[in-house]
Amino acid sequence: MTNELLTKTLAQIVNENHQAASVFEKYNLDFCCKGKRSLQKACEEIELSAQSIAEELSTVVEKKRSIIDFDKLSLSALVDYIVVTHHDYTKKELPQISSFLQKIASKHGGRHPELFRVFEFFSLLEQEMKDHMRKEELILFPRIKDLETSKKEYDQCRMNIQSPITVMEDEHEHAGRLLENIRLLSNNYIAPVDACTTYRICFAALKAFEMDLHQHVHLENNILFPKAIDLFNQQCKTDLN
Repeated sequence: MTNELLTKTLAQIVNENHQAASVFEKYNLDFCCKGKRSLQKACEEIELSAQSIAEELSTVVEKKRSIIDFDKLSLSALVDYIVVTHHDYTKKELPQISSFLQKIASKHGGRHPELFRVFEFFSLLEQEMKDHMRKEELILFPRIKDLETSKKEYDQCRMNIQSPITVMEDEHEHAGRLLENIRLLSNNYIAPVDACTTYRICFAALKAFEMDLHQHVHLENNILFPKAIDLFNQQCKTDLN
C-alpha cells in the first residue's frame, strides 16, 4: 500500500480516506488547492521523506475509515453538507477571530508587531470569504443543484458552469495564500511565552480555521466541482445529439 500511495495525488488519497487530511495538515501538505500533485512530488517540493509520510498514511488508513463517503453523495447532498458544515462554521468564526486579533494586536502589538500584519491579512480574508460564500450560495450552488435535478427548462449548454467554478477555484487559492502568510507570521500558530489567554485562544482558533478551510476547499475543488463539470458536459452532449 505504501508504494501505491506515492504515485497517487493528494486529492485522491484524501478522497479515499478523509482521515489522511490530518497527516497532510501535520506536514503542511496542501491537499486542497494543490491536490493534483502526487504524494511523491508534493513531499519532494518541501524536502520531506515521501516514504515516511506514506507509511504514516498507511497506519491512519488501516486504523479508521471516514464515516461519510463524500465521493458517493449526490451533488445536492454535498452542497448542503458544505453549507451546513463549512459555510456556517466560517460565518461564525470570522467575526470572532477578527475580534480576538483586534484585541491582541492592540495589547501586544508593541512587543509583537507581526500581529498587525496578521490582522491585516485576516481582515482581507474575512471580506473575501464573505463575498465568496455569498456567490456560491446564491449563484453557483443553486446552478449545480438545478443541473443535477434538471428542474429548470433551459438549454444546459447555454448556462456555462465552468466560468463560475474557475472563479471560485482562483478565490480558494488566494484565501489559501492569505492563511499561509498568517501561519508564517504566527510561527505556525504558536503563541509566544508572554501571550495572554486571549492570544492563545486566538491562535488556536486560527489553526482550527485553516484546517477547516482545507477540508472545505478540498470537498469543492476535488469532488463537487469536477463532478458538476462532468455532469454539465454529459448533459451538453445529450442536448447536442
